[in-house]
Amino acid sequence: MTVHRVAVIEGDGIGPELVAAALTVLDAAGVALDVTPVAAGAAHYAATGSAISDAGLAHCRDAGAVLKGPVGLPGVVRPDGTEGGLLGGVLRGGLDLFANVRPVKLWPGVAAPLALEPGAIDYVIVRENTEGLYASRGLGVANAWAASDTLLMTRPGVERIVRFAFELARTRDGAPADGVRRVTCVDKANVLKSFAFFRAIFDEVAAGHPDVAAEHLHTDAAAQALVMDPAHFDVLVMENFVGDLLSDLGGATVGGVGMCGSGNLGTRRAYFEPIHGSSPQLAGTDRANPISQILAAAMLLDRVGEPDAAGAIRRAVWEALASGAVRIGRDGCPDRGTARAVRDIVARL
Repeated sequence: MTVHRVAVIEGDGIGPELVAAALTVLDAAGVALDVTPVAAGAAHYAATGSAISDAGLAHCRDAGAVLKGPVGLPGVVRPDGTEGGLLGGVLRGGLDLFANVRPVKLWPGVAAPLALEPGAIDYVIVRENTEGLYASRGLGVANAWAASDTLLMTRPGVERIVRFAFELARTRDGAPADGVRRVTCVDKANVLKSFAFFRAIFDEVAAGHPDVAAEHLHTDAAAQALVMDPAHFDVLVMENFVGDLLSDLGGATVGGVGMCGSGNLGTRRAYFEPIHGSSPQLAGTDRANPISQILAAAMLLDRVGEPDAAGAIRRAVWEALASGAVRIGRDGCPDRGTARAVRDIVARL
């Protein structure tokens, strides 16, 4: 049996509870892990002045993959007023994790706002992870009268994220509505030169993938279409900031971001996490929904070469929800049972 080296960041708020649930499910899946705990996040920043130590970052760099809980705490801020303890910029830039992969799927047993059958929403948002507007993180300029952040796109950066999206589409079964493997470029090319640049490179890469349909949508039109016609979509690719917004919108259509895991992928390294925050008001209440963290753990298994175990976890989640043993309410929390009960039900299937 292969033993996989995994660095684990519990995070803040509900993070330790969610990560513990995911590790329980991973153990039940029969995968051998060599786990290295890494202290990082807002509590670590408050104690040390750094979101993660150099040694902690080295552990993440040396691991086969990283499982990370949500981070951030109210009142923990940097001197410039931005949130302290966030790890996105540190890990994504430090490990060159250029692809943020966010599956959005409508599962059974979820009080979702759209009256659709389970599985009718099943697409992936591929968000460029190292450039775009967030390349200005910590580098913007401001005074009492004005502020500026720079949106950066490079040809190598856009080419690799678009190519990644098309290759991902080749591995999927197509959009729920028509079974067509399709990549949708989401941009604001009608207004901004940087997005026109992104679209032009998208078209170049699309020409090399004639087996996958390609289309464009402006960001505002995409926001509407993801609500009105979500079954049309298979894979969507977009700039960093736009992906941050639209993936949360997509999460809302499937019962909340507590149903969405995510992966941050590079050529050699990766980490996996929920797309939601640390919800410290739920910490210790046994009400936090662990499914997002469990699905992130399944994505980690795909990455380290354990697709059968990953599939088993996803089937267990589906069966737990479809059977009614687990139900998720409109607040995104378990409507039947507790967070520990959800963990135990999934781990038994």
